[in-house]
Amino acid sequence: MLRTVLASAAVALLGWLSASWLTEGFDVFTAEGARRRAVATVPVPAPHATLLGTGIEGINGVKGVNGTNNVNGESLQSLLAAPGRVTIVSFIYTRCPSVCKALGSSFQQLQAAVSAPTSGSGIQLLSISFDPAHDDMAQLHRYATLWRADPRHWHVVAVPDAAQLQALLKAWQVVVIPDGLGGFEHNAALLVVDAGGRLVRIFDEADSGAALAFARSLLQATHPG
Repeated sequence: MLRTVLASAAVALLGWLSASWLTEGFDVFTAEGARRRAVATVPVPAPHATLLGTGIEGINGVKGVNGTNNVNGESLQSLLAAPGRVTIVSFIYTRCPSVCKALGSSFQQLQAAVSAPTSGSGIQLLSISFDPAHDDMAQLHRYATLWRADPRHWHVVAVPDAAQLQALLKAWQVVVIPDGLGGFEHNAALLVVDAGGRLVRIFDEADSGAALAFARSLLQATHPG
């Protein structure tokens, strides 16, 4: 009897210790939570990646921040890293029937906020497709048009090079898993990248207001007043 009780207690203790280790002392209960805490503690620079991308002209025919409607051949780091600029990033694929639509809607709301005349914003939006086999220039343009992405504020891009794409997904711990039906399961979130091109905070896709407030706080910290 005593031996059974002691064995049960040992199993329970081992289970508790394992759970504590796996959840980092019960502070984090999911891999996504661990990712968010790690990024907030140690920002993660964007690895090198060459972009394929496009947008649509703004309502006054104004081109994007680099003077053109596309970012073909531009590096991800150069697009992200610039004084007075903070970027909110999402990872998508244009055929996505569910969560990417929610991300598109969130980005539409963010675009309306950062493009307001009184916003004084240095915030840009960046949607990155992880499906370059399908998301060529025509598909990216179609997605940008669908969501009325103004290239003064919002770029829609892909990373054509498979090795560069995998390095980016790994660095920022973006999980992309084929769903067996031709699509993907992936973690959807709003990623805030500072003026140094470093991922510094991650928010739920529904928390666009919180993501925007944090992005603005970064700008305020670097350009007070």
